[in-house]
Amino acid sequence: MATLRFQALTNLMQKEAVKMDFPAGRVSDFYGELVFSDEAMKKYLQPSVYKAVKSAIAKGELIDRTIADGVAAGMKAWAIDHNVVHYTHWFQPLTDGTAEKHDGFINYGPDGRVIEEFAGKHLAQQEPDASSFPNGGIRQTFEARGYTAWDVSSPAFIVGSTLCIPTIFISYTGDALDYKTPLLKALHAVDKAAVDVCQYFDKNVTKVYSYLGWEQEYFLVDLGLYMARPDLMLTGRTLMGHSSAKDQQLEDHYFGSIPERVAVFMRDLEVECQRLGIPVKTRHNEVAPNQFELAPIYEEVNLANDHNQLVMDVMKRLARHHGFEVLLHEKPFAGVNGSGKHNNWSLGTDTGVNLFAPGKNPKGNMLFLTFLTNVMAAVYKGQDLLRSMILNASNSHRLGANEAPPAIISIFLGTQLSAMLNNIVEKVSDSKMSPEEKTALKLGVGRLPEILLDNTDRNRTSPFAFTGDRFEFRAVGSSANCAGAMTAINAMVAEQLVEFKKEVDGLIEKGVKKDEAIFQVIRKLIIESAPVHFDGNGYSDEWKAEAAKRGLTNITSVPESLSKMVEPHAKKILVESGILSERELAARHEVELEKFVKKVQIEARVMGDLVINHIVPTALAYQNVLIKNVTGMKEVMGAEADALTENEKQLIRKVSEHVIAIRSKVQQMIDARKVCNKIEDIEAKAFAYDKDVRPCLDEIRYHVDKLELIVDNEMWPLPKYRELLFFR
Repeated sequence: MATLRFQALTNLMQKEAVKMDFPAGRVSDFYGELVFSDEAMKKYLQPSVYKAVKSAIAKGELIDRTIADGVAAGMKAWAIDHNVVHYTHWFQPLTDGTAEKHDGFINYGPDGRVIEEFAGKHLAQQEPDASSFPNGGIRQTFEARGYTAWDVSSPAFIVGSTLCIPTIFISYTGDALDYKTPLLKALHAVDKAAVDVCQYFDKNVTKVYSYLGWEQEYFLVDLGLYMARPDLMLTGRTLMGHSSAKDQQLEDHYFGSIPERVAVFMRDLEVECQRLGIPVKTRHNEVAPNQFELAPIYEEVNLANDHNQLVMDVMKRLARHHGFEVLLHEKPFAGVNGSGKHNNWSLGTDTGVNLFAPGKNPKGNMLFLTFLTNVMAAVYKGQDLLRSMILNASNSHRLGANEAPPAIISIFLGTQLSAMLNNIVEKVSDSKMSPEEKTALKLGVGRLPEILLDNTDRNRTSPFAFTGDRFEFRAVGSSANCAGAMTAINAMVAEQLVEFKKEVDGLIEKGVKKDEAIFQVIRKLIIESAPVHFDGNGYSDEWKAEAAKRGLTNITSVPESLSKMVEPHAKKILVESGILSERELAARHEVELEKFVKKVQIEARVMGDLVINHIVPTALAYQNVLIKNVTGMKEVMGAEADALTENEKQLIRKVSEHVIAIRSKVQQMIDARKVCNKIEDIEAKAFAYDKDVRPCLDEIRYHVDKLELIVDNEMWPLPKYRELLFFR
């Protein structure tokens, strides 16, 4: 291991920035050239087929087999013109990654000769083996059939020599086995519910779109050093490693000059993304050393999510070409900032109105206030469901640390907007106000500014912050599929908007005027959801105490958080709306529990192997060096050596103490794991792993990190933090 470490360091010292030949000209000249875009469809599809596809995308309609044949013919011609020889249905199973099975454009023709073939049936549906994908007990091992079905709303694209067709993934019995299927249903639900509410204000609104702008944080480490760290390779994070004397204390990396090697990688990544129609726009150094961020222009949620999944694949592939490894784990290094994937979310109408932007007139302000308060109510009621979608084994290391929001779900609004909501609650009941003043307050919403974009500060400690014309859900982890959070948010808001309309309609039926009815329900929502509204420091202990008084939950245990996924309110949101069946929801709960158990299990095994087979032998070897030194000094200097070798003796004792503690803790961890593995109920097993196995990792790490400070640097078998976190 020591040889690997120093060979890796030697390779790093000799490495130069990779030189790439980037496309000449403007980005617009090659943007989307690997996407079966609107422009490509116009060129390769018959006019009637093109019109049918555009209608299906706009209305969410199914495409019949005849039209599918026409699309397949055009798509095949386009793909072959780009030297494509295979096609695949590209889907997102419950593995936190993507999946694909490649088939060639090849078959026997009528005369027995080989021909290129790609029919509508190949485009519309495929049958990958579903037996080895997570299913949560929704099917038996021998029930291997699974189907992928074309998602016409997300365009096909080319990676290498393969045509990739975005699809949903379902079981033989029709149960969803992926992230995309419930996301599409949630987007449909919020569209319908939001349109119904928008109709109070504008009868021209017939469609509401959900938008997402993700911010992808990631680390880069030198590939050679990565290969010399089995814990990084197998778990995605360093299970041991003492903090570097310098890391992010000086805050000099954040927005600093991008290292040349990284800049070349970033440019290569941007070009590949832009050719795939991914509108990447922003890049910069993040807070921790060797941490960076990539962010695109906002897109419709389903497409944005597909693009984020594709970006993570592209990053990993291209990084290797530049001698890097991309780390997407939420907390790859202890003691420095972890990585998130902030989900900036908004709703917009087909009339061009951003529903989270203040209006230019009283009616627009009331529309804005309606959706703002309904989101607040939805998050307040659904806080546990929202957390259950983002708190997993890896993200649990990040949440609550000083670079990420706490596990308490709260909403930041900013001083001006908070004051306006307080104004509504307090002054609307003031008997001293004249009828004209009350009317002005109701319709003008307390002199709400026309543009609020720069009137709210950014609260980096808030997990769900209003940032001027959108909400930023900061708690999502860097390795996550955005669909989990987006399904929950859109489903929660859809359910709340349905409740809102029922209340308003009920008041109208009782003779209350529409504007007054809307305002009464808005005021009620402001009061009811007040506990979730917090503009202060989310990291403080005072907030934890205050949140408990408000009835907000602070769940840091992954199994406990996951249990909220199947509680009555979650079922009301997800099951009653038809986004997931009760069977599908229960299956997802089981899948997440299984993933938690397996990840902790893997970390425990890796930790045990590393410390027993690498760290302890190294420590003992160094101890023997010290013993030989003490013995040699005694032989040469006699009694006089006792005083001169006292430091060495203390080191020998410390090494022994840490080695004994490590061996004891590893055995404790192994014994605990054996007990846990005998538990059949997956939820009980997850709780047991969380309580009895997981703490052992930190306890063992403490002693290993102490040894790292003692053992001779040349003997230490693993690359250290100062080597992993700093390169140029």
